[in-house]
Amino acid sequence: MKYLIVGLGNIGDEYRGTRHNIGFRILDAFAEASNISFSTERYGDVGRGRLKNKQVVLLKPSTYMNLSGNAVRYWKEKEGIDIRNILVLVDDLALPFGAIRLKPRGSDAGHNGLKNIAAMLGTDAYPRLRFGIGSDYPRGCQIDYVLGHFTLDERQALPMRVDVAVDAIKEYVLAGLDRAMNQYNNA
Repeated sequence: MKYLIVGLGNIGDEYRGTRHNIGFRILDAFAEASNISFSTERYGDVGRGRLKNKQVVLLKPSTYMNLSGNAVRYWKEKEGIDIRNILVLVDDLALPFGAIRLKPRGSDAGHNGLKNIAAMLGTDAYPRLRFGIGSDYPRGCQIDYVLGHFTLDERQALPMRVDVAVDAIKEYVLAGLDRAMNQYNNA
């Protein structure tokens, strides 16, 4: 069985460490914990490895957030991965900082990366792990907030919350989405 794990983010030093790039950060932590390295390939940085008897393909799209669907569709087709075995790691303004929600499908909730993936795949029926970034910003400043950096308190708590997300990904691959949701949606 093969899985495509996609971390959403924007390439470039100016985006490194921003809230919107939490998908990249979680995927980097998962790769490190799984001893998987990335190489630059078509549409992004790609890593391949195994978790027990499961193959994983890791993808950090280089298409920028709003065009992530191009990379997801390409690697889904190239690797012959079933849509139920794609997990997209994404930031979520509607969740408090560090909260994790795994879902089997859903709307894009205004997230342009998810919107583009659904458009390119022709469906929103793909699993996703939403990582809460909170919504502590003044009205009209959403873009500055998501492209901004975590506060000092958040930066201190982030490694532990990222580790929980990594564990949730492992559970998804090894035991399935239902079990991962039951174990981690309230973690």
